[in-house]
Amino acid sequence: MYGRDPWGGPLEINAADSATDDDRSRNLQDLDRAALSRPLDETQQSWLLGPGEQKKKKYVDLGCIIVSRKIFVWTVGTILVAGVLAGFITLIVKTVPRHHHRHPPPDNYTLALHKALMFFNAQRSGKLPKHNNVSWRGNSCMQDGKSDPSVLMKDLVGGFYDAGDAIKFNFPAAYSMTLLSWSVIEYSAKFEAAGELNHIKEIIKWGTDYFLKTFNHTADTIDRVAAQVGVGDTSGGSTSPNDHYCWMRPEDIDYPRPVYECHSCSDLAAEMAAALASASIVFKDNKAYSQKLVHGAATLFKFARDQRGRYSAGGSDASIFYNSSSYWDEFVWGGAWMYYATGNQSYLQLATHPKLAKHAGAFWGGPDYGVFSWDNKLPGAQVLLSRLRLFLSPGYPYEEILRTFHNQTSIVMCSFLPVFTSFNRTRGGMIQLNHGRPQPLQYVVNAAFLATLFSDYLDAADTPGWYCGPNFFSTDVLRDFAKTQIDYILGKNPRKMSYVVGFGNHYPKHVHHRGASIPKNKIKYNCKGGWKWRDTSKPNPNTLVGAMVAGPDKHDGFHDVRTNYNYTEPTLAGNAGLVAALVALSGDKSTGIDKNTIFSAVPPMFPTPPPPPAPWKP
Repeated sequence: MYGRDPWGGPLEINAADSATDDDRSRNLQDLDRAALSRPLDETQQSWLLGPGEQKKKKYVDLGCIIVSRKIFVWTVGTILVAGVLAGFITLIVKTVPRHHHRHPPPDNYTLALHKALMFFNAQRSGKLPKHNNVSWRGNSCMQDGKSDPSVLMKDLVGGFYDAGDAIKFNFPAAYSMTLLSWSVIEYSAKFEAAGELNHIKEIIKWGTDYFLKTFNHTADTIDRVAAQVGVGDTSGGSTSPNDHYCWMRPEDIDYPRPVYECHSCSDLAAEMAAALASASIVFKDNKAYSQKLVHGAATLFKFARDQRGRYSAGGSDASIFYNSSSYWDEFVWGGAWMYYATGNQSYLQLATHPKLAKHAGAFWGGPDYGVFSWDNKLPGAQVLLSRLRLFLSPGYPYEEILRTFHNQTSIVMCSFLPVFTSFNRTRGGMIQLNHGRPQPLQYVVNAAFLATLFSDYLDAADTPGWYCGPNFFSTDVLRDFAKTQIDYILGKNPRKMSYVVGFGNHYPKHVHHRGASIPKNKIKYNCKGGWKWRDTSKPNPNTLVGAMVAGPDKHDGFHDVRTNYNYTEPTLAGNAGLVAALVALSGDKSTGIDKNTIFSAVPPMFPTPPPPPAPWKP
């Protein structure tokens, strides 16, 4: 009997169908289930599907190629979307205003640095390089040394003129080159950032090349050094042509220029040794030239120790203009630089000898104590050797005297601060390191350099400041002192005048300088013929860019008069200190000093530890 399915069709179970299903179920159990779980590929699908059930792909004929319609649609769509996106981006770029991220403008110290270095180009003597960049200068004094039959060194062409005249004084010139080299060793990254590293290295080499001509630099032992070319003494009323009586462009000089040799000049020789030794560190990558400088420095320093005496003794021309008070400070200064240049411990032993320090005045405080200058190198030497203690800590037997130098340096830094009364200040704020005497700025820039440098030493040693008695001062105080002094020189003073020629809008126009005051007009003015240019009230026809003049008086007064050199004459030594102070203050404070270059020749302070013992074997 058959039941009816309410949805249609019979309800009975067909036995044949049931058996078939059981067989199929048993057969499936015998099959590989993993194989059944895999998806079927296209070929397998074709076995199971009828011919009419296979999927047909649609293609697009592009003429040269036939592609799937699906791929074609995706490709065209992608291109359209990319085109729309590119157009949108272009529209934004065209319509939105652009904001250029410019580098910040150079600070005043960097701007002044460019100009201060140009002064050295204007002071070059001899055959000038093509890139000297001072249009009113030319080759000059090409017979120096050759016209004096009494001297040993015949080729003394080159070097730098000292100031507004054409005399070449080796004593202040050597100090100037040492100071420039020191600034490069400490702040080479800042010079490079300002684009002036190659320039200042050329300036230093111009000086050291000339120094090597002034003695037999290939010998190990010498008995003389050329100390000066030209003469300036007019105190006897002599009317013979010389570098002070005449007012001539250096290019037109035709009078004899005597050479002064010295056979006993410890101060000069030790300072020249310092100049060559410090420059050897600047040029350490030029191995041959650096070794040449080191050898010359060693020869000079040996001469300084063997033949004791002051170069300016005996009432010579040098005693009038650059009189040296002693040579003991040059021994400390030169010995320190010789140690850094060679790593030879004997130089350090000399520079730190207590008796030498005593003779140099390290243990007493006179009115000029701490005033760094071309005559007094002790303050610079103490800072230089404090560096050794801060970063290498050599220990015994140097620690005691190095600690003394460090303490004395700290006292000097305290004396610069306005809260103390070691030095007077003008109403405008200029520190009177030379106690109100003329030509003060050369001392001011040196103090600004040492203060900034010592501040950077402490920062590099992770020391936040130093003590003045019971009071603690941060390193920023020293930097602020230096800034106020340099800012005064650059124009923040009661007269609103920049004492650096060419910087700012208001600066001296009647600089005491022969080359700058006489026009280059193809007319040769003889010895007295140039006097009219000296005495005229008209401004100099040539701008002596970067020259720092002697400066104001103790009342902040200044007279822009060419004939008064106490106000308007620049010098090599003054500008060297200015360059050092400017680069120390320039740029970002975080740049700091180069801690390691100065120690490149110094061996490890402590012996190498012995190797570990051999492993134990039973």
